[in-house]
Amino acid sequence: MLLPIKHENMSTRRLPVITLALIALNVIVFLGTYSTIEAEAPQLGKTRAHILLLAAAHPELKLAPEAQELVAGFQKQHPSAWKKIQSPNHDVVDAWDTKMRLQEDPAVLQAEMDELTTQYTTLSASALTTQYAFIPAHPKAVAYLTANFLHGGWLHLIGNMWFLWLAGFVLEDVWGRPLYTVFYLVAGAAALQFYAWTNAGSLVPTLGASGAVAALMGAFLVRFPKMKIRMAWLFAFRLIRFNAPAYTLLPLWLLMEVFYGAAFGGSSGVAHWAHVGGFAFGALGAVVLRYSGLEQKANAAVESKVSWTTHPEIDQAHELIEQGQLDAAGDLLKQHLTAQPDSIDACALLRDVCWKKQDLPAYSEATAKLCGLHLKLREPDAAWQDYEEFLNSGGTHLPAALWLELCRALEQQQDFERAFTEYLSLAGAYPTDRQSLMAQLAAARVCLKRLGRPQDALQLFQTAAASAIPHLDLEVNIQAGIKEAQTALSGGAAKAAGAGA
Repeated sequence: MLLPIKHENMSTRRLPVITLALIALNVIVFLGTYSTIEAEAPQLGKTRAHILLLAAAHPELKLAPEAQELVAGFQKQHPSAWKKIQSPNHDVVDAWDTKMRLQEDPAVLQAEMDELTTQYTTLSASALTTQYAFIPAHPKAVAYLTANFLHGGWLHLIGNMWFLWLAGFVLEDVWGRPLYTVFYLVAGAAALQFYAWTNAGSLVPTLGASGAVAALMGAFLVRFPKMKIRMAWLFAFRLIRFNAPAYTLLPLWLLMEVFYGAAFGGSSGVAHWAHVGGFAFGALGAVVLRYSGLEQKANAAVESKVSWTTHPEIDQAHELIEQGQLDAAGDLLKQHLTAQPDSIDACALLRDVCWKKQDLPAYSEATAKLCGLHLKLREPDAAWQDYEEFLNSGGTHLPAALWLELCRALEQQQDFERAFTEYLSLAGAYPTDRQSLMAQLAAARVCLKRLGRPQDALQLFQTAAASAIPHLDLEVNIQAGIKEAQTALSGGAAKAAGAGA
């Protein structure tokens, strides 16, 4: 079993009210409907099964339109199962099946079929699933909304709500509450419609938030492709934790859904094609929102609301942006940052101006500065979100000093694998700078103390010792690191030898 635990950005600028409200609404609806759905399902399922068994055994019987539609849909979607129940030697299903096999009077059989059809029509008219779940053969307008808030069990609900939380709250923070709400509801409807296209004529009710949640996952992939996701893998009764970027995990999940959808269709009991449709809609929608400028407008609106006060020059810059005077707004913001270099509001707004002008180098530069400001305010999660944005916009190397501080912040968050990787990237990007040497030593320390890899640590310490960068003040630390790594290696070798003996 493979489950996501968290990702790098677990903080937001303000409380994710909409995501929490969606989760609460799903839970409330589940608590109010689950017992009713559980009570209705057996009787409705038994009635459907009896109609199918009787129609398969006696094709000469006249069927009302409701029964005819049920039988035709089952024949189309489950031809092998239909052929099986047509056989007079199929396994007995229940006492009713035994009784009907012994009945040969056409009038009695027709009366039984009519009574079953009446029961089926009555139960369908009152059942929650047929009224508010999504049925591809008869899609009701209200079901495009209500089906997304119904669930068939606790595991179904908990799984959907956990993924909704992980993907939803960061997107709400980026897009703002109104845009995020509309996106979620439209995405749920789009996923259901895609499912209807791939399961035309199906009378099986579909319910659950998974289509809308899949859309959030698709949007998350587009918006944060390089964000590391912390995973837990239960394998051979051992819990293994590891980090992987979104661009490796989410496409893999999508391919699995495509495979299951193609292999099993609607017979698996899971709406795989709704997941695929939702994911595709979410990814495409995220691209549209970003490149249409709607995301930037929403993000600027959020920034303006989370700031307690704004400087008059920032207000003036907002007005210039609304008037389309981007160059004037950019010049004003740069002037403001010269006087107040630590103004996050001005830096964030300048970044939005650069995006609107499609000046990606300037956008990356402003994002790097914003990253530094968040680090200065001890907001590492926000800083790492800036770093992801910096990479997504085409940036490659942060300034060495800033990058080093970012790596240290990640190490303090105990994400040692990512810290180690970033330290090495920094060392490789600035081989002649002192920060490169500092990054090598930090990577060696993480290897030795946190990751249990003394051989890699020794190599890094030795590389630092041989560096052409002046390091006389660090020589004692380097030699101590070499000695400690060698001790760890010899201790490990001795332990292995003892185990072998």
